[in-house]
Amino acid sequence: MSIALAFDIYGTLIDPHGVVSELQNHVGDRAAEFSRVWREKQLEYTWRRGLMRRYVNFGVCTRQALDYADQLLQTGLDDSAKGALMQAYRVLPAYADVPASLELLKQAGHRLYPFSNGTGDMVSAVLEHARIDQFFEDVISVDSLHTFKPDPAVYHHVVEIADVAPENCWLVSSNGFDVIGAVSAGMKAAWLKRFDGVVFDPWEFKPTQVIRSLDELPGQIS
Repeated sequence: MSIALAFDIYGTLIDPHGVVSELQNHVGDRAAEFSRVWREKQLEYTWRRGLMRRYVNFGVCTRQALDYADQLLQTGLDDSAKGALMQAYRVLPAYADVPASLELLKQAGHRLYPFSNGTGDMVSAVLEHARIDQFFEDVISVDSLHTFKPDPAVYHHVVEIADVAPENCWLVSSNGFDVIGAVSAGMKAAWLKRFDGVVFDPWEFKPTQVIRSLDELPGQIS
């Protein structure tokens, strides 16, 4: 039986706060706070634009969230600094558990897909830089649908691209809203609880599996 695994990218395989080192060059000891605001507003903008049906791609959402964080925290970044930070977003690092776990899953015969709000070129660039692009089949981006997670259409699109029954198609994500979206759309989903203190939304939609590290995933997929 063929199992397709669709991996969220930012926050699951790739550390979005890997930009902190570049931020330190521009905002000093406010880098961690800046990164948190930037990430939270980036996601908020995708949700708002999805609901409003006023699509712009993830790169635009990311830049607008950067502008917001700069204004909120009054850090006074110029265009050169913002350009450097946007470039840093294309070379973010993978989490330490990612390469070996993907290797095991690939060896087990599973079909692996990167599945992201990011555009195809953004995803390809960050996966190549992290040296994990060789584990995956086609990049699946919401960009072709002009909407964002957790719109049901994006999860149906994953199942269509993978060409498997929904029950044989898994999402793997550290983002609770993403897991809820996938389960609501009929997929299975593993919630990667990377950090202590993170709480899953108390909704009627629950993850199929909960894991604390990607190392646990090969033994949980069936």
